[in-house]
Amino acid sequence: MTNPLLQEWMLWQHAARLSESTVTERVRVIAQFDVENPTGAFAASSIDVIKWMSKHSEWSAATAATYHSYLRAWFHWLSIMDYRSENPMIKIASPRYPERVPRPVSDDDLIRLLCTPMHHRTRVMILLAALAGMRVAEISKVRGEDVDVTTPRLFVIGKGGKRAWIPLHPLVVDVALTMPRRGWWFPANSRRPGNHVHAKSVSDIIGQAMRRAGARGTPHSLRHWTGTTLLDDGADLRTVQELLRHSSVANTQIYTRVPDQRRHDAINRLDPFRAA
Repeated sequence: MTNPLLQEWMLWQHAARLSESTVTERVRVIAQFDVENPTGAFAASSIDVIKWMSKHSEWSAATAATYHSYLRAWFHWLSIMDYRSENPMIKIASPRYPERVPRPVSDDDLIRLLCTPMHHRTRVMILLAALAGMRVAEISKVRGEDVDVTTPRLFVIGKGGKRAWIPLHPLVVDVALTMPRRGWWFPANSRRPGNHVHAKSVSDIIGQAMRRAGARGTPHSLRHWTGTTLLDDGADLRTVQELLRHSSVANTQIYTRVPDQRRHDAINRLDPFRAA
């Protein structure tokens, strides 16, 4: 990243105590816009933004809405810092986020994924996602010092800076014993010595493993599987909320679904002749 304004914006966001994952992802997207837009990210007009958003038809509706919010934050910052006198985002309608529905990976696909040969660290990432319900940003920042295999539990700084200890599944304990006791579990390459991998790198690594295995879904679908399976196995909603580290039960309900078998059973119990 060579754009000095992007570097200043990054520092400003850190000073505002935004999470590392939020800052990193925002800066990454605006840097991409800076490269792909002929006038750059600073001088872009409303039509430049519209053309860029329209060009990426491969983005999902949720991704487009998220990237629109990043652009809105970027140009708002330029305005309040007096770098620009007008905000091009004012003229652009905000895309609506689609209704969030749970998309857990299926049990069969998870088995297929876990039985597929892969690098050891990739398997550890997948187990953290599926058996600890961790987000890719949280997985990227795991350190040996955060793990207590005697309890066993793992310290996580999650979304919004929320801190929590989460219990570890026996399979995660087993792989934890093979990982470094100090330092990053997933260190970055030589271009970023001393740092952890980016959240997007974790997402890409897990996603590639899922595609090789023929497992449908996304890396986040593994976290969805955690929530739906916990509920299906009898855990109450409040417990699942704590394990997924949601601020409200309403958020947890998005990650859960009524199992298909229960829905089929409910339909099959309908009796059109019950009044006879």
